Amino acid sequence: MSEKTNRGNSKKKIILAAGVLALVAVLFAGVYFALAPKAKAGGKEITIEVIDDTQTSAVYEIHTDAEYLGDAVRETEGLTVEGTDSEYGLMVDTVNGVVADYNENGAYWAFYVDGEYCMYGMDQQPIEDGQAYQIIYTTE
Repeated sequence: MSEKTNRGNSKKKIILAAGVLALVAVLFAGVYFALAPKAKAGGKEITIEVIDDTQTSAVYEIHTDAEYLGDAVRETEGLTVEGTDSEYGLMVDTVNGVVADYNENGAYWAFYVDGEYCMYGMDQQPIEDGQAYQIIYTTE
């Protein structure tokens, strides 16, 4: 084969690979959006428990129209969260003035829904009426 034919075949392979990659990306995005949790509008009553670094518990009974945990937390009187905004929402490092610094001692704030570890960030976690949430200071 000539060098010109080899270059033509290489270009075709690259174009084909790029097309397949684009198709796979579209399929993954479709599956993600189809399976992602959906938020429900309307009034809800939820409980948020915060357990800090000294194992002290604070419980908040909340009546909210918020659809996501992050919004419910931000509107709860006496409950404060701080952190860094990211593409996934707020990356929480401080709750009620208690800082969890992973780089210093492996500490972070873990989020739970009805006793199960949250699979989504606070701003992506939908809330449902009657659910119980926990924010727990955790070290590795």
